[in-house]
Amino acid sequence: MRYIAAYMLLQLAGKEPTDDKIEKILGSVGVDCDAKRLKEVMKSFAGKDVDELVAQGSEKLAVVSAAPPAAGGAAPAAAGGAGEAKKEEAKKEAESDTDSDASMGMGLFD
Repeated sequence: MRYIAAYMLLQLAGKEPTDDKIEKILGSVGVDCDAKRLKEVMKSFAGKDVDELVAQGSEKLAVVSAAPPAAGGAAPAAAGGAGEAKKEEAKKEAESDTDSDASMGMGLFD
């Protein structure tokens, strides 16, 4: 995905994507470039219009998101008390974390 993102950034900037340019973009954010993966991405994009690929992908996503939701929404409610116990435990942990931060004189937004 990183390689595709770098490729598309170059396209959006109006520059011709090359191995060197993609490697430079990835290196600028501390990502090592795998030459084999880069070659695969370059090969898969060769001769294709990125705008058309995005449009095709958007159409496919629209079909997927239009599907009805999966059945089984009632399953979590059947668990009953177990879910409440977990919520209470998580709440206690959150409160203890808040207390430890406050005692050190540090807060999330200080």
